[in-house]
Amino acid sequence: MTWPTQFTPAMHTLAGLWGEETAVHAAFIGRDGLQVVTLPCPDRSYPALSPLWPGAARLERAARDLYGLEAIGAADGRPWLDHGKWPSRPSSAPYQFLPVEGESVHQIPVGPVHAGIIEPGHFRFHANGETVVRLEERLGYAHKGTERLAAGADIARAAKLAARVSGDSTVAYGLAFARAAEAAAGIEAPARAHLLRALMAELERIANHFGDIGAICNDAAFSFLHVHCGVLRERVLRACAAAFGHRLMMDVIVPGGVACDIDAATGDNFRRLVASLRHDFRALMRIYDDKPSLVHRTVGTGHVSAALVNAFGAGGYVGRASSRAFDARKSLPYPPYDQLSFAIPVREDGDVNARLLIRAHEVQESLRMIEQIIDRLLPSGPVAVPFAPRAGVGVALVEAFRGDVLVWLRIGADGRIERMHPRDPSWFQWPLLEAAIEGNIVADFPLCNKSFNCSYSGHDL
Repeated sequence: MTWPTQFTPAMHTLAGLWGEETAVHAAFIGRDGLQVVTLPCPDRSYPALSPLWPGAARLERAARDLYGLEAIGAADGRPWLDHGKWPSRPSSAPYQFLPVEGESVHQIPVGPVHAGIIEPGHFRFHANGETVVRLEERLGYAHKGTERLAAGADIARAAKLAARVSGDSTVAYGLAFARAAEAAAGIEAPARAHLLRALMAELERIANHFGDIGAICNDAAFSFLHVHCGVLRERVLRACAAAFGHRLMMDVIVPGGVACDIDAATGDNFRRLVASLRHDFRALMRIYDDKPSLVHRTVGTGHVSAALVNAFGAGGYVGRASSRAFDARKSLPYPPYDQLSFAIPVREDGDVNARLLIRAHEVQESLRMIEQIIDRLLPSGPVAVPFAPRAGVGVALVEAFRGDVLVWLRIGADGRIERMHPRDPSWFQWPLLEAAIEGNIVADFPLCNKSFNCSYSGHDL
């Protein structure tokens, strides 16, 4: 079996690759939108996509670890999620990091345990003095078997699993799962539910961008902005808790709609919140722009080329900071974004500063969208329809704060999940962090890493 010849890197972006016992699936984005191709694997092998789409390499390695599917001609045949500890495939052979040759090159191993409350990941630096020659990541330490747990689960259980793939993107994952399940069951959520979903998605985006901008500044030794951005983030999270009963709005989006509504008074509270956030955040960004010692650390640091971003299909602020103008809300619009007015900021410089400024512009656009959403929520209406699962396949692509999240699922005749695959944007961003740090000094790694802020949990499934 071979992949259809009409899919080419010149015309299509790889949006995902995942396996199961006897088949492999791949998602592509092209002029015809999002398409999923299924390739039967009777001999448990398939032609590798990684020689053409480099972003497929780690996905192929994960499919091999999870389902024993061999990608013939793969760019990298090493294990990914399997660290040699799985009883079914024990291994005592040490993991082979890629070699680096050269005079005075030394290695600096970092992690997987870090000096902070963050998830585990190993980073192997090869450096010449202080200059990084190569960085190689080894992840998979946060693997929790999400896909296997979803198999056989009912819709409600699977929705909760999807919402916990990466906690900082719980709204985005909940939305992607709900839209995929609705597509499989042939159900359309009410118009008011679409608006409430977008309201939550933009609040999640703003809160995370505030946190990231502050953290980037903190890693550049400017803690003042870190503290004040943290205050803005906290104000958003408290407003979310008051309106939706949970700071992260976890499990509020459900297949068929949303689990709760807001009243006019809450809408007015959000209007006041937007006005105050807009005023205070603009003042903070003026401080950022006026601090040469701060901007000196971010401008020109951690550059990623447009060619690499396009080759990997990296989305979110990583892609848009390096000229890739892809945003699922615009490029593959879904309700209610097809009715809202907003711009997608794009830059060409591709450095830490660019990734920070993309976030800042997106905050302003999200605040504008929240005002539009609140205005459209004035007429009351239903917020959910009964969800009756039926046999079918569904897929959805939604824009999380990091980039596009894909969820594909298949529902069996008994109404339970047969297979679910959630693909985090970090799959296509983590490899670019390796490129971003090359030629920079080791001390700039925290700054580069924070400007990416990839998810360990979302990437490790």
